Amino acid sequence: MSDLSAPIALSPTLLAATPQQTAADLAKSRAKDAAQKFEAQFLSTMFQQMFSGLKTDGPFGGGTGEEMFRSLMTEAMGKQVAKAGGIGLADTVQREILKLQGLT
Repeated sequence: MSDLSAPIALSPTLLAATPQQTAADLAKSRAKDAAQKFEAQFLSTMFQQMFSGLKTDGPFGGGTGEEMFRSLMTEAMGKQVAKAGGIGLADTVQREILKLQGLT
């Protein structure tokens, strides 16, 4: 059984101050998020154009329901591709955003 009267040893890392995020770091993370969202929207638009020529008729076609939900599918595909690294558009957009803010 442990001695309840013994002092508790605290780790020095628990008492260390955590570094606060600077304004520049916050701007960079927001620029990265905005650039990734822009790339996802761009890819979604490209995917919509890619799927626009597909017909939804046939024995297993979804008709108007499939057409309606296709935009949701292309939006999700765009987000996943951008999240996985995308096509490099987000990096360029992020650099330009930071350059306009004078943070590069």
